[in-house]
Amino acid sequence: MRLCANALAAGGVIACPTEAVWGLSCDPFSDQAVQRLLDLKQRPAHKGLILVAADEAQLNFLLEGLPESLRQKVRVSWPGPNTWLVPHRGRVSPLVHGRFESVAVRVSGHPEVRALCRTHGSPLVSSSANVAGSPAPKTLLAVRNYFGGRLDAVLPGQVGSAHRPSVIRDVFTDEVFRA
Repeated sequence: MRLCANALAAGGVIACPTEAVWGLSCDPFSDQAVQRLLDLKQRPAHKGLILVAADEAQLNFLLEGLPESLRQKVRVSWPGPNTWLVPHRGRVSPLVHGRFESVAVRVSGHPEVRALCRTHGSPLVSSSANVAGSPAPKTLLAVRNYFGGRLDAVLPGQVGSAHRPSVIRDVFTDEVFRA
């Protein structure tokens, strides 16, 4: 855990198990780290990325200003496989929110990811650990096949029991963007 936290603090990109697949994570407040993650994945920045957190408090800077009814809707769905699109109001880098006025946020249900966010002290970028267009990896071996030694650290652990990545929906309309 400490090795991964140190790598994140130094602007690194790490692999970690999530609820359904292996993911790549970095510090969302380091444009250099986010750009490196995008480059590794060969993912265009305009698509945006997800932020995962240990708890709601780590996302308060993005949730403040939402009506209490919407905050409650989000709150009762966490921790777990529910990612919400909320207005970013310029509080995260365009490399994170892409071409959108919103940013995707989730309190992870994976204990190691939550512990890593706590240790790091903020939310993290979370994106599947694959090259864009390739299958999302369920094993560390698949991650190593994609990226070899180009990652700064690997968080030990196992992928959770979810069969697919989290649902992504708009906080205002409940429109589903990924089921």
